[in-house]
Amino acid sequence: MRTFAQRRGRGLPAALAAVCSAALVMALAALPATARATPAAETSAASAQGVPDRPAPGPDPDPSLPVHTLTRADAPLDNPLKGFARFYQPGADQNTGYPHSLTWSYFGLSEVMNSSSDCGSYDWSVLDRALDETASYGNQAAIRFYLEYPGGSGTHPANAIPPCFAGHVDNRTNAYWNTVSPDYDSPYLLAALKNFIAAFGARYDGDPRLGYIHLGLIGLWGEWHTWPYDTDTSGDSYPDYMPTDAHGAEIIRAYDSAFTHTKIEVRYPEAGGGAADNLPAVGYHDDSFCYREGSPKAGLTLPSSLGGASYSQLQKALDSGVENRWTTASMGGEVRPEIQSTAFDNWPGGSGDVDDMKACLELEHTTWKMNEGSAGYSPTDPNVAAAVRLMGYDLSVDRAYFHDTAQGTTTVGVRIDNNGVAPFYYPWTVSLGLKDSAGRIVKSWATPWDLREVMPAKIRAFPDWGVGSDPTYLDFGSARYFDATVDLSGVTAGDYQLVMKAKNPLEDISSNAKKLRFANAEQNEDGWLGLGAMTVGSGGGDTAAGYEAEAPGNTLTGTAKTADCTGCSGGAKVGYIGNGAALTFNGVDGGSGGTKTVTVHYATTETRSATVQANGGTRQSVSFAPTGDWSTTASTTVRLDLAAGTGNSITIANASGWAPDIDRITVT
Repeated sequence: MRTFAQRRGRGLPAALAAVCSAALVMALAALPATARATPAAETSAASAQGVPDRPAPGPDPDPSLPVHTLTRADAPLDNPLKGFARFYQPGADQNTGYPHSLTWSYFGLSEVMNSSSDCGSYDWSVLDRALDETASYGNQAAIRFYLEYPGGSGTHPANAIPPCFAGHVDNRTNAYWNTVSPDYDSPYLLAALKNFIAAFGARYDGDPRLGYIHLGLIGLWGEWHTWPYDTDTSGDSYPDYMPTDAHGAEIIRAYDSAFTHTKIEVRYPEAGGGAADNLPAVGYHDDSFCYREGSPKAGLTLPSSLGGASYSQLQKALDSGVENRWTTASMGGEVRPEIQSTAFDNWPGGSGDVDDMKACLELEHTTWKMNEGSAGYSPTDPNVAAAVRLMGYDLSVDRAYFHDTAQGTTTVGVRIDNNGVAPFYYPWTVSLGLKDSAGRIVKSWATPWDLREVMPAKIRAFPDWGVGSDPTYLDFGSARYFDATVDLSGVTAGDYQLVMKAKNPLEDISSNAKKLRFANAEQNEDGWLGLGAMTVGSGGGDTAAGYEAEAPGNTLTGTAKTADCTGCSGGAKVGYIGNGAALTFNGVDGGSGGTKTVTVHYATTETRSATVQANGGTRQSVSFAPTGDWSTTASTTVRLDLAAGTGNSITIANASGWAPDIDRITVT
């Protein structure tokens, strides 16, 4: 028989100081010591999934494209679909308190199924009003429907059993919480709930106003428990009000079928007899996140191997073999209300009732949490900021790949990494664009790039996996390269800024929609990330001509010599240039002659300088920024006067110091 830990009352959706009524606080205090779940001796990580397979690294960057290095910076705290969610209060400013992009709300099923005679009639106005208001603040909503809510929420009813159930579904009394529990095994109820879920999905699946849906409907607060009237009847006199596993599984599968775009989450891995175990789109929702209870205290999120209770969220995940579900589905929930005000005081660890917060986030791969207490956090609190940036995705573009001067059709690439604990879960359209000197987008191109492919670079290993002492971090995702061909025809010749954006679909509804912003210094508030300067020519087709440094027709003097280079075009470069040694590119095509842009591709671990001259003319001094290592290339440009035809030479040298290693040049 499955047994469950005792549950506690939920915080009501209001400012935390007013969350719980005095009666509810007394009820919380009156709860007996945690009802014991499966004895520790009976729990095992034998069914744990173990270390997940690393994703394939994806394609290598196009070696013909010049590299432009971007600068990493902290991402904003209110990036969409991650971080904290505040409770919905009709008419209240949703953007007060700690920066956030999510708004949480419960809804009673009877508010939508409000017909007394027709269970197939749905009035969605209460939900639409909340979603529209939330969208007007630029936020996405996370929601749950319920049938019983002790005391009600203040704006939603305590008894949310649809009136059309009367005479068809038996009701029972939960005397502990003073609620009415319907017969969750009633065929009439099950049919009505599944029909509701199908209609819910048909209307709202993929709605940009929605971020996450919790699979509520069952139990107190829709949390999939009816404690103490639950499946654990061995140590008490309370009957079991929960549905059978088979009936619970029907509800889970109905949600999985109805929502194929909007992310869905269920409370427990074993809900419905573990029906979600083989449904990769169903995530989990930890409503007691990082709380410790009992004597001695045990964690309700971390597994037993890290001091968690045998019934903790992650121990349940290990026991069910779904601890890696985060790779395909979101992990939500709530920071336990009792610790919200102090949850991050001892970051990265915890103290007292607060468990090791960083471990909770890293092992659960948390994307978002309800946290009404975040209203009291300082927006400059470094502990909270570190936690929020770790939650969910933290995407950064470290390199862009494109020709500095181009025309006609040209290829643009980027390399994106993820320093968060989870992927981005939605297929938002990523576009490239050109900004003019006034900051206007003059042309943009949608790409097929899928941000969901950018997995976290590192993951924390469960001690249960036996791969090292805690904490052990394993390599997981790779920096992901994407490229696309763009057509510059119709763009007026001139200088532009090449930019990139992942569009929040909510922007089509609300001008206040929070923009997805990358963790880069070049990120703009309008959502566009600057990739670098691009000059658009007036002819047709890319006119860049490339010349390898190691080509046999070039002239190397002094110490200059060819060397292998795994990150260089052609796998080689020329190094030891400078201090009298020089590299000369011969046979450079100047076309019809005139001033040309010469892009120098190089590698260096330190700032170096060199002179660049054409045909023995005036030397131009050029500074070369570090590229990270001697196999990583970057580029810089210089304008040189070339003669018509292919008889030009370009020399790179340094009379008194070392120049960078040179991979190649391109001339446009």
